[in-house]
Amino acid sequence: MITNGIKFKSFRIHRKSSKIKKILETVLKKNNSILQSLKDNYKNSYDLKKFKKFKNFKNLRLIGMGGSSLGVKAIHSFLKDKIKKKFLFIDNLDLNLKKIRNQKFLNLVISKSGETLETIVNCNILINKSDKNIFITENNKNYLLKLAEKLKAEVVEHNNFIGGRYSVLSETGMLPAELMGLNSNKFRQLNNLIKNKKFLNTLISNVNSILFFIKKKKYNSIILNYDPKSEGLFYWYQQLVAESLGKNKKGLLPIISNMPKDNHSVMQLYLDGFKNNFFTFFYVNENNSSKIINKTILNSKNYLKNKKLKDIIFAQKKATENIFDKKNIPFRSFEIFKRDEKTLGELFNFFILETILLSKAMNLNPYNQPAVELIKNQTKIILS
Repeated sequence: MITNGIKFKSFRIHRKSSKIKKILETVLKKNNSILQSLKDNYKNSYDLKKFKKFKNFKNLRLIGMGGSSLGVKAIHSFLKDKIKKKFLFIDNLDLNLKKIRNQKFLNLVISKSGETLETIVNCNILINKSDKNIFITENNKNYLLKLAEKLKAEVVEHNNFIGGRYSVLSETGMLPAELMGLNSNKFRQLNNLIKNKKFLNTLISNVNSILFFIKKKKYNSIILNYDPKSEGLFYWYQQLVAESLGKNKKGLLPIISNMPKDNHSVMQLYLDGFKNNFFTFFYVNENNSSKIINKTILNSKNYLKNKKLKDIIFAQKKATENIFDKKNIPFRSFEIFKRDEKTLGELFNFFILETILLSKAMNLNPYNQPAVELIKNQTKIILS
């Protein structure tokens, strides 16, 4: 157990190097805005008391793209059993999108730059006069800030030193979490984790292993996810890794596989195809599970009797791990025992620190995404 809620099995390939430990020490000493947002003493740019008036809203709608949406979506999907409100995510352009009449929404409009094309378009189509609105954006006279003023909306300042994909534990993720009825203070775990030697040693070991895979031209980081409620977490992870490391002709390609469903599609390729992959198994160990109805099981499948659905899923995961071991396919494995804010916060911390360390070791800037700006500029030219 690397924490009370996370059991972890590292890659079998262990590469020792003092370099990553030194990089981690340097990163933690610099304590930039991103790392500050992971700590329990981070000061939000909003007064939570001011937003208590919105807690009675049952219909909430988040309008945002990429890092302005994915972190909140990860929180919502992982902890949905604790959330009693209806939460809609408008995070793409949809030809069938229409204004919903006769229903009052609390809209959370999030964009760091305030100039995100898709967010501007979706706001234009969706927001009703009767809606209440909260905008989270930079304080720099951008389009969405001007729209917020026109709508007399509440405005929360987006920290301009924290990019979207790293913003989940800042205002961008924590105000929506509070409006879901969750405790934002429990997510910020960095203070505790930097005192946890097992966590830090695991982090360093994993970064060294991944760097070794990159040297061996294993560029596909494939998530075998056995928990549907964690799908949002790994779409967040996908952006985090792809945008932070995918530059200067370097990078990793994060691929999400929904298990055990993908045993019946891409597993043949994973087992016997090209060998440029490494894998992450992810499983949540929960007691709430349907049970097999013994009366309707035929004798040929007696081994299924008295089994819970979780037992079957775990057996499939364990079987896959065993075969991977036999075939020397590199993998690590997360087993989660607590579905709560603290554990999810620890996972956010792990993946953020891992990504920053990888980028520093690869001589990359983890915080920019210059190529994406090219498409934004080209789109503007075509539309003008």
